[in-house]
Amino acid sequence: MSLSLAISTCPNDTFMFHQFIEREAFPTIGDRYEVTLLDIQELNERMDREEFDFCKVSSVQAIRRRDVYSVCGAGASLGFGVGPLLLRRKGAPALHADSKVLCPGIGTTASALFASFYPSLGSIEHVVFSEIMPALASGAADYGVVIHEGRFTYQEFGLELVADLGELWEQRFALPLPLGCIVAHKRVPSDVVAMFETSLRESIAFAYDYREAAFGVMQRYAQELSADAIWAHVDLYVNRWSTSLGEEGSRAFAELTRLYGGI
Repeated sequence: MSLSLAISTCPNDTFMFHQFIEREAFPTIGDRYEVTLLDIQELNERMDREEFDFCKVSSVQAIRRRDVYSVCGAGASLGFGVGPLLLRRKGAPALHADSKVLCPGIGTTASALFASFYPSLGSIEHVVFSEIMPALASGAADYGVVIHEGRFTYQEFGLELVADLGELWEQRFALPLPLGCIVAHKRVPSDVVAMFETSLRESIAFAYDYREAAFGVMQRYAQELSADAIWAHVDLYVNRWSTSLGEEGSRAFAELTRLYGGI
């Protein structure tokens, strides 16, 4: 039986799921899964249509569709100092109600955080996350919320930091910020979900032990990021909560659910 799995092209996912992607090298894991790699907003949308057995999604999207999907105990992206950034182009006027603010998708945790911390400011427009910084640099918009490698590269675009939305979360709740997670459709039997989580933990452990072996896969999908930026991304977003949510990670998801469970 082949199970459908969808993840993002970001280095943290291709690092963790190295053994799932490289089917020929790791057939005992890879042959069990048909892997699709997509942008995070595409993942959110196709998960909403219930297309995949397992899927990487924004944490807020996982909460919104908890009727049909459950959060897996491994593969999450959460932590301290990992949150989305609110940026502006140089010379932009002060943020006001009509400021165009580019966000990376309706179901993303980044968009929900911006709306929560700036409820009366900004006119939000949703675009693919990789288009946000170029749009700000060109003057097509004044503000944008960036995720993923934007933390490491925004200064290369001449952009200025307005706020670290992750820091605002940490100051309010003293918990790691749940950015994204792996979810399992409730049609998948519990023993199969347990097998998936065990295989994922094995894949993560392998990637840590043989980092260079995973680098080629990450670089294949990393959208021309430098090696330093790729490893910085992995070191930030793959951490102890990626292997197991634990009590603290579970409390962070519970707090996020309390805030956004009704959307």
